[in-house]
Amino acid sequence: MLSWPNTRKQPKRLAIAWSGGIDSTALLLALKTKGFDVLAWHIDHAWSVGSADQAKQLQMLAEGWGIPFFTKRLRKPEQNMEAESRRFRYAAFAELAEETDCFDLALGHHKGDQAETVCMRLLQGAGVAGCQGMLAYRQQGELHLWRPLLQTDKKELQDYLRQQGVGWLEDPSNKDCNLWRNKIRHKLLPKMLDYNVHSELLFLRIQVQATRLNRMINALVDHVDIVRVDTCEADFCKVNWLQWQQQQKPVQVHLLQKMLGILFADGKVLGRRHFVAIDQWQQHGARGWVSLSGCCLYRQGEYLCLCQGSKVVFEDS
Repeated sequence: MLSWPNTRKQPKRLAIAWSGGIDSTALLLALKTKGFDVLAWHIDHAWSVGSADQAKQLQMLAEGWGIPFFTKRLRKPEQNMEAESRRFRYAAFAELAEETDCFDLALGHHKGDQAETVCMRLLQGAGVAGCQGMLAYRQQGELHLWRPLLQTDKKELQDYLRQQGVGWLEDPSNKDCNLWRNKIRHKLLPKMLDYNVHSELLFLRIQVQATRLNRMINALVDHVDIVRVDTCEADFCKVNWLQWQQQQKPVQVHLLQKMLGILFADGKVLGRRHFVAIDQWQQHGARGWVSLSGCCLYRQGEYLCLCQGSKVVFEDS
């Protein structure tokens, strides 16, 4: 019996996001071998000329393996391809979940993908929460997302498919170094190895440390009361200003992210430029307010407030 994927908590019926590549193909077949009732969901991003033919090829393979196959073809983004494609992809997954009445989705991200994600987030200026990398489980809207291969090496997946006599597709977009992740994968990480820095071990070690620190920060954050207030103008959250001010910087950041999560259900996060603006605002006596891309931070009396849209003034009882 396979020692991977980690399937201790996953439901017996679930979909697999199947690109046809090594990772998702190995996951699809391994879960079927372990007795799971699997569906294959394929998203055609329309990035390459032959993507529709690849979708048909995958459909024939799935039918041969006795696996139900479903596909959605997306429109190619005109700008910001990585971010827009991700948004379109998860919207398509949500549609497939409704159509198939399956709200559990397994993703083929492995150990190397996790290391790349941590590296990418560090370069983007992420804090402790961001450097936890990808979670083995999280919920996004009505979708339950599972990543059972995060402790598995890509070589192990490749060896498994070869033993099974199963091939895989190579996505041409994986070599496009205009994309941020590919630039890290094909240029930065190999260059680190040239200097005897084992990048995967390094970033996975950072991920473990970030996870441990995040648990400690969460324990501190749990002692701070966050109150959500709904008004006819806009919804906002508030915390005691002095209590927030007395926290160390990582705890302050985590509190703001938690407030943001209460206000926005779409996974909105604050970036480095937002926290630079917040620091400057504090240094100038926390007067006025700070615009944070769709929300607003300001002080009102004894409270620190984060609201949707523009500033909302409330009367404290």
